[in-house]
Amino acid sequence: MARPWRVAIVGGGITGLAAAVRLRDRAPTGTEITVYEQSGRLGGKLRTGELAGGPVEFGAESFLMRDPAGGESAAVTLIRRLGLAGSIVHPTVGQAALVVDGGLRPVPGGTLVGVPGDLDKVAAVAQPAAAADRDGGAPLLPPDADVSVGALVRDRLGDEVVDRLVDPMLGGVYAGRADDLSLVTTMPALARAARVEHTLVGAVRAAQAAAPRAPGAPVFGTLAGGLSTLVEAAAQESGATIRRDAAVRELHPTPTGWRLTVGPTRDPQFVEVDAVLLAVPARPAARLLAGPAPEVATAVGGLDYASVALVTMALPEPELPELSGFLVPATEGLLIKASTFFTTKWGHLRRPDGLALVRASVGRYGDETSLQLTDDDLVATVHRELSKVLGAPLPTPVARHVQRWGGALPQYTPGHLGRVAAARTALRAAHPTLALAGAGYDGVGIPVCVRSGETAAEEIITALGGSAA
Repeated sequence: MARPWRVAIVGGGITGLAAAVRLRDRAPTGTEITVYEQSGRLGGKLRTGELAGGPVEFGAESFLMRDPAGGESAAVTLIRRLGLAGSIVHPTVGQAALVVDGGLRPVPGGTLVGVPGDLDKVAAVAQPAAAADRDGGAPLLPPDADVSVGALVRDRLGDEVVDRLVDPMLGGVYAGRADDLSLVTTMPALARAARVEHTLVGAVRAAQAAAPRAPGAPVFGTLAGGLSTLVEAAAQESGATIRRDAAVRELHPTPTGWRLTVGPTRDPQFVEVDAVLLAVPARPAARLLAGPAPEVATAVGGLDYASVALVTMALPEPELPELSGFLVPATEGLLIKASTFFTTKWGHLRRPDGLALVRASVGRYGDETSLQLTDDDLVATVHRELSKVLGAPLPTPVARHVQRWGGALPQYTPGHLGRVAAARTALRAAHPTLALAGAGYDGVGIPVCVRSGETAAEEIITALGGSAA
């Protein structure tokens, strides 16, 4: 009788845990799955904490409900699989604002990540260079080409649309800059439309028309018990052996699979497995790949990351506008790049004691010097800037928390997806039982991370000889 498969998953974030669940569901009965997490905590950027006696997210706060193809997102499917669908809640306030000339203005409708499909709707925020978006008789983007979002939008609609609309939108998601970020990776629907349409406004409208929509359906969701409940449920349901504080330092191929070097240099442990799924950021993945796949390691290691800090404050009965939060263009000269009014946006977080939870995100790619401030100075600066934007002094916080995420958000430069696809093809050809998964390769957001982990798990199953499901 053949022995059970042994699969190692390096990385205990939601990508690795989603992969573990998929392996448990589809790999043969008895498959031994071990998750190695370098830190003492599972979940990666999913972290529910407590502030002033109530729950609050110190990392990602929500997930998309729908997949770009039209069905439910991979996150929702996993949540259903884990029996947590009854805990999904949606924002009670969805309107956000932009800081323009020091004041708040509603985010205009009819845009796609800030790129307008109706120039009149954005006139109160930015003046488009409408004459530049002429039909030149050819699609905006050649087949298989990629450009930065900023380059395309500046060329067609001018600087104000980029600086006041697109850049803060992308900055809020990626902590990056529109002039550096890949159109194909960050705005795939617009990229597809741009390969057909002759104007940018036309491409936005085409992308919006092609997007599957259910009238009135919520766009975002979260879990009433906090996103850490998703982490805990996935870990438990996977049946995997979870090893915390277990750094995988080296990876070597063997005649039957892989040997992992785990733990401190002075007292290493050597583990033999049949397959390895790397669900860690690009740089640690590149270090592990340097021996068995040096060319892939070089390609993967070239990805850069932005660091951010999330400052959350509990404020006693402040006068906040009825908004989910606001985004800040870099041109406004503020340390804050985005802010979320948690207890306004999410009804399940509203508190009988009247405390409001407000979070601000600090840090843009290339401007990490702001993160050298102490926690106290970060909180004081955020408090001062929030008061300035809102036009009135905010009360002194009764509690605050600073969460620093070093190297948290991948920066996808033009051509990113092509480079990743080539690296994965080379890796599969050389080592089919070694797979890569995670935000560093496929994009940000919980659904993308879940889908990436599940896809890598399927690759491992195929490489090892199929599934029992």
